[in-house]
Amino acid sequence: MPWAFDRSLGPPRFALDNVGPEVLHAISLHLLGSGTMLSRAPLVMRPGDRLVITIRDEDLARNTILLVRWFRPNGEEYLWRVAF
Repeated sequence: MPWAFDRSLGPPRFALDNVGPEVLHAISLHLLGSGTMLSRAPLVMRPGDRLVITIRDEDLARNTILLVRWFRPNGEEYLWRVAF
């Protein structure tokens, strides 16, 4: 898994870090549920890059899931689900 999800910033701010060795392409973030996101994902994240995002909801743990979609350099598509 090339990602680390940092919750230490405290709601509503979170960070998504590319901790893998590859450049990841066509990254997109989608919310499932009632949460709202005030950030957009970059199209490319290099190893060590960090994306700080703001996600708001009355109860993130019950109402919202973050879905991260990306492509590896070989063209394979991946999805990763983050629960709060």
